[in-house]
Amino acid sequence: MNLRHLRTFVLIADAGGIAHASDRLHLSSPAASRQLLALEAEFNLKLFHRIGRRLQLTPQGKDLLERSRLLLAEADSLGERARALKGGDVGLLRIGAPPQVIEALFAPFATRYRRRNPGVDIRLVEDASGNLPTRLEHGDIDVAEMGANDERFLSRPLFPIHALVVVPQAHRFARQAKVDIVDLADEPIALLRHQFPMRGWLDAAFDAANVRPKLLLESAAPHTLVAVAAADYAIAIVQSNVPIHHKGVRTIPLVARGASIGIWSAIAWHPRRFLPPYAQRFIEEFASFAPRANPGRNVIRRAPALPRPKGQGHPRAL
Repeated sequence: MNLRHLRTFVLIADAGGIAHASDRLHLSSPAASRQLLALEAEFNLKLFHRIGRRLQLTPQGKDLLERSRLLLAEADSLGERARALKGGDVGLLRIGAPPQVIEALFAPFATRYRRRNPGVDIRLVEDASGNLPTRLEHGDIDVAEMGANDERFLSRPLFPIHALVVVPQAHRFARQAKVDIVDLADEPIALLRHQFPMRGWLDAAFDAANVRPKLLLESAAPHTLVAVAAADYAIAIVQSNVPIHHKGVRTIPLVARGASIGIWSAIAWHPRRFLPPYAQRFIEEFASFAPRANPGRNVIRRAPALPRPKGQGHPRAL
């Protein structure tokens, strides 16, 4: 079986068509089509229905897609293990994280790590935190900063992430130690978009409190939310791991019936993929670095505690 053809099949399936997958295939459309036809001939199965320029997986294609992912992951792990056994600390490490985590944590840490490990090519992949588990599952990234307790992955807990209200210092909430979600019923609100897990936590908390928020802005950029709060346009709700650079604002823990709204952060990796020694070291060192560098470390002292999750693995055990 030609693994290159198998990889082409997976990339086309993820993209929904050959044209959309062209950036990642590094192949012309005719060449990709030939590889796909060769794989279908080898399997003696139709993997896709052709609908104009779109490709839609057949039931057989859907079944073989997940098995193909597993096989490619095993092949990648075999190559990584062979390189590790050869003794060279040289390789690629792809780190996935949302923008605020890259800014506050991975950018400074990766720079220091790269100085000590010049043979390791570290690539930072920015995406909304809600998309990162899928990218880790598909093998687009090797390690991700994401919410803890996803049972598909092994992980190391980092620190709790709390929902914070951001208001100007002159706002009536500014002197409060906490803001309850019911107090936001008549306030203009700015929130993250739905691809961020924080939005799901907030929507659930608003529903449970029977509050319909007066939503003036949805943004994919936490710094935009902070900016509109600083301008007194709306009360922003952001995660506690967002660096706050604006002067003249106050951050206050948001609670629901006295309990924090949030989750623990973790650094996670796929249990079926081999981690070379340099990736193991990266995880261990980052797990030590992140709690100390977390922009929300002072908030943790003011917010009600979130239960610490259990660790789900140790990188050296793989």
